[in-house]
Amino acid sequence: MNLAKIFGVHAAQSALDYAPKKIKQAWVDQKRQDERLSALLKGLQKHNIRAEKADRKKLDNLAKGGNHQGIILEVDMPAMRSESDLKSVVESTQGMPFWLILDHVQDPQNLGACLRTADAAGVQGVIVTKDQAVGITPAVCKVASGAAETVPVYQVTNLSRTMSWLKEQGIWIAGADGEAEKDIYAMDINMPLALVMGAEGKGMRRLTRDQCDFLVKIPMQGSVESLNVSVAAGVLIYEAVRQRSAV
Repeated sequence: MNLAKIFGVHAAQSALDYAPKKIKQAWVDQKRQDERLSALLKGLQKHNIRAEKADRKKLDNLAKGGNHQGIILEVDMPAMRSESDLKSVVESTQGMPFWLILDHVQDPQNLGACLRTADAAGVQGVIVTKDQAVGITPAVCKVASGAAETVPVYQVTNLSRTMSWLKEQGIWIAGADGEAEKDIYAMDINMPLALVMGAEGKGMRRLTRDQCDFLVKIPMQGSVESLNVSVAAGVLIYEAVRQRSAV
């Protein structure tokens, strides 16, 4: 069991909505009685989750200075999946595969946002590296708003080797690269697909890029050179969704 504390009204509501059985304990502000907190308390009671009344000082200490908004939950964090799990899922997949690969993405905000988009778009899973990359953390769960429970995240030791194996399974690898010759809207990506996003500021590593079947870019009309990783992932993912839906 991997216990961690999450806090804030939105994060607590997501935990209640998507994984109430993983909530082990709750602490709530003994002086706060607003409507949102009252609704959360009713939800905790409905699932027979112990809620301890606490003063502001204790809540501040439990949240380590974070903005807890009067509620903190101790939860069993979603488990990271292994390479063997990934292979089992890929080999048994029915329908057209659709995966997201993150190459050394380290910002919890980006991983959390990518998980939300992946959930909304029907991506089967997210593949990340074991080293120099963020995993499932309370910060990721807060941003993901429940998607960390619904979208599996697979950690792999050697991303290049994993990508090579995915290609052997008939999955095409498309890498996001601002220097690519063709933009995403000029490409036919209605195929068994894994989209690859590079790290913040650095992009894909050379070995990762070399494993891609083709590279795509997002056309940029303004003065900024690139988009945030999670925003770019959203654009690419939904172009793939659009092409699949048009068939």
